[in-house]
Amino acid sequence: MERLIPIWEKYCEAPWPGGTGPHEGELMTLDSVITGCVRDFLADTKLHSHRIEILKNCVSELDTLLPELEGEGRDYFNRLQELGEMLLKGN
Repeated sequence: MERLIPIWEKYCEAPWPGGTGPHEGELMTLDSVITGCVRDFLADTKLHSHRIEILKNCVSELDTLLPELEGEGRDYFNRLQELGEMLLKGN
């Protein structure tokens, strides 16, 4: 989990990316949910089982959407996915 903080900080510094295409609404939702999980984890150093299930679904959805993204959108959501995967491995 040592790597979580630098990736989280880089994520927090990044503006909302361009290039999200027709999936912008869905990506906004995934962004909100995953970042909420990160915040919960940072506050409690754990996630409750219902949050873990939600996080698994979000990471899975990102798996399907990432190939359609380009440029800064892809970079931004790659970081978000990495954060989600790190939380899943840490719980």
